[in-house]
Amino acid sequence: MPATPRGNRVREFRKHLRITQAELGTEVGVSRQSIVSTEKGDYAPSVYLALRLARTLGTTVEDLFPLTEEDPL
Repeated sequence: MPATPRGNRVREFRKHLRITQAELGTEVGVSRQSIVSTEKGDYAPSVYLALRLARTLGTTVEDLFPLTEEDPL
């Protein structure tokens, strides 16, 4: 699965599991709006939220938020 333009694959994994933004938010303990902002790339989740998202979506943080050559370390 290729990354979205902003390098965020949360929406892709969520849609694959056929769950709504609200359902994902409830599962990981944040609002639907936080999921919307994360998927759009407007919000960078904390390490703890990124880990909860990865666990809930059945993947790794690295798969959800892959680094590109242009990303500063």
